[in-house]
Amino acid sequence: MTAHKTLLPPGWKRPRGYANGISASGRMVFTAGVVGWDENERFVASDLAGQFRQVLVNTLAILAEGGAGPEHIVRMTWYVTSREDYTAGLPEIGAAYRELVGRNYPAMTVVEVAALVEVEAKVEIETIAVVPA
Repeated sequence: MTAHKTLLPPGWKRPRGYANGISASGRMVFTAGVVGWDENERFVASDLAGQFRQVLVNTLAILAEGGAGPEHIVRMTWYVTSREDYTAGLPEIGAAYRELVGRNYPAMTVVEVAALVEVEAKVEIETIAVVPA
């Protein structure tokens, strides 16, 4: 069960893979910036798409600790080190997202950054979920 609503102003084209806005009520669960390493802080992939998959696995594990699932995600902010790697990896990124998160498309921002604190990291994602009260 979700307690959020996608916000789409009248006449606007529906965005693909994200929402322009979300309204939600309930208990909020936040993640820190999550990178694509495993539970031992070892990177499982060297490419952005592979790291993205692990970021989602890690994010869902963190959310589960707070009683949230992928259907409760209302906001994601993605930081990528290469716009080119991001666009080239979109088919794989989209497939991983649909497999792990499903058809929940929260409000999202993707930002290219010069570097991330973890030298091997190619993507870092912050997530907000809202669990119905």
